[in-house]
Amino acid sequence: MERNRWYKDKVFYQIWPRSFKDGNNDGMGDLYGVYEKLDYIKSLGCDGIWFSPLYPSPGVDCGYDISNYLDIAEEFGGMEAFKKVLQGAHERGMKVIMDLVVNHTSTEHEWFKKSRQRIEPYTDYYIWRPGKGNKLPNNWDSLFEGKAWKYDEVRKEYYMHLFAIEQADLNMDNPLVREEVKKILKFWLDMGVDGFREDVITFISKKEGLPNDYIMPASKGFFYFNHGPHLHEYLKEFQEDVFSKYDCMTLAEAPMVTPKVALKYIDENKSPVLDMMIQFKTQEADCLFTDFFHVKFNLRKLKRAYSSWQTKLDGKGWNMLYIENHDHPRMVSRYGSEKYRVESAKMLAVSYLFLKGTPFIYQGQEIGMTNWYPEDPSMYEDVQTRWQYNNVATKKSPEKRLQRLWHGSRDSSRTPVQWDNTKHAGFSEHEPWFYVNENYKEINVKDQENDKESVLNFYRKAIKVRKELSVVKDGNYKEYNKSSSKVYTYSREDSKQKLLVICSYYDKATKLNIPKGFDLKTGKLVLSNYDNSSLVLKPYETRVYVWEK
Repeated sequence: MERNRWYKDKVFYQIWPRSFKDGNNDGMGDLYGVYEKLDYIKSLGCDGIWFSPLYPSPGVDCGYDISNYLDIAEEFGGMEAFKKVLQGAHERGMKVIMDLVVNHTSTEHEWFKKSRQRIEPYTDYYIWRPGKGNKLPNNWDSLFEGKAWKYDEVRKEYYMHLFAIEQADLNMDNPLVREEVKKILKFWLDMGVDGFREDVITFISKKEGLPNDYIMPASKGFFYFNHGPHLHEYLKEFQEDVFSKYDCMTLAEAPMVTPKVALKYIDENKSPVLDMMIQFKTQEADCLFTDFFHVKFNLRKLKRAYSSWQTKLDGKGWNMLYIENHDHPRMVSRYGSEKYRVESAKMLAVSYLFLKGTPFIYQGQEIGMTNWYPEDPSMYEDVQTRWQYNNVATKKSPEKRLQRLWHGSRDSSRTPVQWDNTKHAGFSEHEPWFYVNENYKEINVKDQENDKESVLNFYRKAIKVRKELSVVKDGNYKEYNKSSSKVYTYSREDSKQKLLVICSYYDKATKLNIPKGFDLKTGKLVLSNYDNSSLVLKPYETRVYVWEK
């Protein structure tokens, strides 16, 4: 089937189901709540929805430990509710993509239960190994908790888990496992789903022999299970046997990926096996490799990441653009300012919405939700966060360890969406499954709907402007004032229009350096978060100028 690459014209909205909206008032976000808010999502200017996992799951990793790929969890409303949402989204002209999580399954999955008992054909569906005497099969680390191996008393062998102990890695080298993946893909595509975001898909091929890693000082084994020897081969198989037969899109999560490596998979001039990749570099301007290793925010590092992906993919591959998702703390609290929350939230929106690629907006981002600061570490739900507190940097004081969680925990992005200023933030009439951020009375959708200058209405305007300008989709990218540690300035240009984007990441007034060749007096100011035309930028100011040719 000829790919029309419709995703290039879309803006997506990511829903993390547990915390979006509770429609049946049992305290858990669900598809009833999603259906109720479809018009709201459409009103933002969004043309598609990415759902984080909706499948049945024990919930060890909040849905990323799947026990059945071919159903929708009852807690979210079941299959009937999903089909209603799918139809409702399509009726509104919105696409729907699902999360594909096939590096691992829950240990409650039927495949695992049969594999541990050596019941054919499931015996080799997972990565099993005997120990080496009293040692583990190798020295690889889990990214969530401890080592990457867990001994199973039934099978009398160790199984690999690169994430939580209850998330057993599938053996993708087994052709039968790849056939199971194809069945999953066809099941949802035949139902009408428009594509998949593929969770840590670059981990599915491990280095043959599973050797010890004496190179990586932390996260041992990472370069042995990321971009493994058969990854491209398996992705090509999924592309040729399934995706090529549907009008769909594929978006791959790819930790530590570079533009050069990404092009091996998404270069449109060389039979791509994926459409887009989720890079992590733009999430690393205030940390070292992981959000938990916090450092001072570095705008130059962020700008290098943006510019690298914009220039190196240009004319070859397509960018996926985002500043927030379910795996990272809130961006206003990281790269922006809680003191200048409204101003910095608007600036951050502009900084990425006018780049070349397909933007994704994460629930709550559009109202400038901030990080959550619990007083007790036991209040955190996330398995990775709990492990960090109890097992990493334990020589530091409890206060320092808690602050580490404030900077790095994914739970900050997983508090319920703040719909209004009533009890439980309008998320539910029942006690929610998780804590509501205490600032919901000041930050919520209802109040912002009625405020023309709100973050919410700014997002609507920014998306509208983005869609009206042809230059945003195909225009060339150029960065200016690269050495500035305060301002990010870039242009986009095509045969019809020239666009200049200015974003101050500074909490004080700073001089506006206008790039050579741009006369602001002849340009049209189409978007700004201040009423300001001076040559001095206010804290976290942003401006977008357009010139028609």
